[in-house]
Amino acid sequence: VKLVESGGGSVQAGGSLRLSCILSGYRTDAYYWGWFRQSPGKEREGVAIINRAGYTRYADSVKDRFTISQDTTEKTVYLEMNTLKPEDTAMYFCAISSSVVFDLDPALFTYWGQGTQVTVSS
Repeated sequence: VKLVESGGGSVQAGGSLRLSCILSGYRTDAYYWGWFRQSPGKEREGVAIINRAGYTRYADSVKDRFTISQDTTEKTVYLEMNTLKPEDTAMYFCAISSSVVFDLDPALFTYWGQGTQVTVSS
């Protein structure tokens, strides 16, 4: 199983970025996606999740600024990030979970990508 993120980079505050993550080698459709982020010295936190039916959930810190979406045919998930703030600076990871619990808890996720860095300058 392999997840590969792309789309990270450096932007100024107020800017936008779109992250992508492609899944390969996972043989069933029984999973949901998640985006997470981690800054140095901090725990990994859930940012957004989406299930196959399209239900979503967001961390309060990104609501109304970030949008998660997916292409189920291409096994790809996206994270559109708008109105970025310096506190959004982190390594961003995508992951998948086969749990019946639909939640932002990183412990529910089994497979992870390597991460893509997002840096927002003030």
